[in-house]
Parts: sequence; C-alpha cells; structure tokens
Amino acid sequence: MGQPWQLVGVGTVIESPTHGPELCLGALMLSLPPQGGGPPIANWDWSAVTGYERMNGTTWGTYEVVGTYDGQAFTLTRPPVRPPPDRAELDLGSTPSTPCPEPKGGWHVHDPSRTTDRLMHRTLRRARRLDGYAGAWLDQSINPASRSTDDEDAAELMNDPMRLIINVAVTRDLETAEQTLREVWGGAMCVSLARYTKDELAAAQDAVIDDVFKTGKLLSVSIAQDHVGVDVIFDDGALQEDLDRRHGVGLVIVTSALRRL
Repeated sequence: MGQPWQLVGVGTVIESPTHGPELCLGALMLSLPPQGGGPPIANWDWSAVTGYERMNGTTWGTYEVVGTYDGQAFTLTRPPVRPPPDRAELDLGSTPSTPCPEPKGGWHVHDPSRTTDRLMHRTLRRARRLDGYAGAWLDQSINPASRSTDDEDAAELMNDPMRLIINVAVTRDLETAEQTLREVWGGAMCVSLARYTKDELAAAQDAVIDDVFKTGKLLSVSIAQDHVGVDVIFDDGALQEDLDRRHGVGLVIVTSALRRL
C-alpha cells in the first residue's frame, strides 16, 4: 500500500493455539471460544489490555484499535482500548423498513378475510413473478410486540399477519404490481420503486465476490433493498471507484471496517 494512514476500527482480537493475535473485523462464529479471522496484529500484547477472556488455549476480547495496515498485517500505533458498549455490540444489520408514507389514519387491514399467513406467503410468491421484481420483505414495526420486553411472548405475537406490512419493490409499473398483489392480499402493503431487479442485484453480487475476493480485503457481501453491500477490511476509495466503473454508481456500496482517523 501507499501512505501509512492512521486507521481506527473496532474488532475482536483472537489468539489461539494455531495462530497469533488476529483482528477479526467480520462476523464471528459465536462458539466458546469464538472463531474468526483477520489480519494479524504485529505488536499485540495481552498484558497491556484488560477485558479479555480465555478458554481452551484461546484468548479473545473486543477493542477499538488505532494503527496502520499494509494489506497484510495491522500494526498498533496507540494502546488499544475497550470500545463503548454500543460500539462493541454485534451488528445484525439494519431493520427492514417501509419506504411508503404512512396512509392517513395509519397502516390498517383492508380485508381481514384475506390477511392470513397462507395468503401472505401466496402474495410473496406472486410478487416474485412480477415484471421488474426487485425484492420483498416484511416490516413488523407496526406490531406492538416489536417493542415488548418479554421475548417469549413477543416471538409468538410477531407472527401475526394482521400486524405487519408486506413490502414489494419493482423497477416499473407500480400501479399494475399493486393491483396484482391486491387480488390476493388484504393487509397492509407498500409497493415501491427500485433501481435494480433482483436478478441484476444477484448478478452484481456474484461478480463482486469474484472481483473483491482476489484482493484479500473481503469480509462479506450481501444484497440490500436497493444495492449490493460489500464489507472490506479497508478501502481508501480505490475499490469503490473501481466497482463504480464496472457496475455503475450506486449499485455496489463498499463499507470499510477500518476508517481513516
């Protein structure tokens, strides 16, 4: 790499009997001890930190680190610190939301007799056959159980089809798409406009995996509501520019786990 920028990130440092300290910036296997991988940390010292755990010869802990990354190894330039609790929590991704404005009077059921679990699944199957289909998801935020502190009761109540919004995205002809789905579904629904079809997103995802995996930077690739998300160890902007040239601006969004200080 070029200039050794000062970079900062939050990750789990893991050292096991088979490898030295590594900075895991991607997903962890939540076993005990946890498993994950990443660039080695050249100058890590467990005696200089607190808040780590040990089990079966493996030592691990989550830290905010500052240092340099040469594409192979991370080198600390400041003592690592424990991150604030909100930054140490596992990122499970953003909650699917509804892009349509809330109707006057709120989201409501149009026909209870056509708002059943069976018809919900039938509606989603019909959506996949729509011209320009881009994706479908359920928004359960209107269900009061989504704010419940009783996990056992909430899990059962969250399955109520009367208290969710079916979201369907298409790249063309919103009116026809909604009419087609309304023949089946009587509950709350939002049909929104997307830039790319599901097939276009899937093709871009496959291409990105092939392109980025070779760089050794790849942490994960996923399809979001309107783009392909790529998480990498570090991108100075060059990878995003290259993917913009290959696929067009906005189709692929790169997120760097390490960021410039």
